[in-house]
Amino acid sequence: MFELNPAGLNWPRSVTFLDIALVPLVVFWTIGYEQYLLSALFGLLFAWLDDPGGSYGHRASRVAVFSLIGAGVTALGFGIGADSWGWLTLAAFAVTLAAGLAAAFGVRRFVTALLLNAWFIVTLGLAHSLHHYARITSYTWAQVLAWTGGAALWLTVTFIGWLIRGRRDRPQPIAELPGGTSRKKLTPPVVVFAALRAVAVAGTVALAFGLNLSHGYWMPIAAMVAMKPSLEQTTLVAAQRLAGALIGAVSAALLLLIPADEHGLRLFAVTRGLEVVALVLLMHGVAIRFCNYALYCAAIAAGALILVDLPQPSHYAAEGYRVLWTVCGAGIGLLLMLLAGLLAKRAAKAPSPPDSRPA
Repeated sequence: MFELNPAGLNWPRSVTFLDIALVPLVVFWTIGYEQYLLSALFGLLFAWLDDPGGSYGHRASRVAVFSLIGAGVTALGFGIGADSWGWLTLAAFAVTLAAGLAAAFGVRRFVTALLLNAWFIVTLGLAHSLHHYARITSYTWAQVLAWTGGAALWLTVTFIGWLIRGRRDRPQPIAELPGGTSRKKLTPPVVVFAALRAVAVAGTVALAFGLNLSHGYWMPIAAMVAMKPSLEQTTLVAAQRLAGALIGAVSAALLLLIPADEHGLRLFAVTRGLEVVALVLLMHGVAIRFCNYALYCAAIAAGALILVDLPQPSHYAAEGYRVLWTVCGAGIGLLLMLLAGLLAKRAAKAPSPPDSRPA
């Protein structure tokens, strides 16, 4: 579970992310609206992940279309985040099903669709949390603008790099991601798996928001990430996701207790320091994504937790809830894949009906 793949370690890439991510951090420090920082960072990161390489015109058009879709997902998530759990469940089912069926447009688009799917669940949780913070105002249009600004920042950086390198074509920035864009036929197993993921995510969203569970949105995120096409993959990824979430939650809990009793100028300094720590953790996540998935989950979880909870410093109970819901979500995903595997084996062993045609 913690086996390292040294070839997957990429520090230059992570330093590049940190350099670019400092731009929105300083901007939101200056204007004083840190509640929009997470949207800008995800817009930047996902635009980077979607960049197909090649000629700049091709890259810009692809990333622009992806950014517009991401802006729509952001608007939907933050727009309905404070609504009743029924609407959240219906939206989660529709978005997850659409992401699963995106496999028809190629592996590359399927992977980026899953990223947007994960971001949608995060927007629901973040919007729901911000709605309960009386002293923090979050506007949907501003979250969409922050997401779009993060994606536009990546386009700007790549444009400058393209000019500096003499307008040459560039390879795909993250070569480990699949690059296939050839369309594929939606076979029954693909449709069933997409529907199964949609049911799992919608069910966990209903539990999280219908029962008003504290930090319950971690449950659908864990279920969605854990579910893979095969039972063996699901078991391994669920275990790695759980271990990473536990390490990340404990780390974030210790760090978020630092500003709990601080006030005034010291609270301001500690808060800004923790935002930088969160960026460094995300940088490490970028570096080790293909080195070890469990450690990647730990770094991303800790960084995201710090950025989400800084408006209202957390406590040990909150981190415990996150770990608990992560366990439940990963367990639900694993259970559904186990049941689907058993049903598939049973159907394969069932005797075929006798041939009733006349001889």
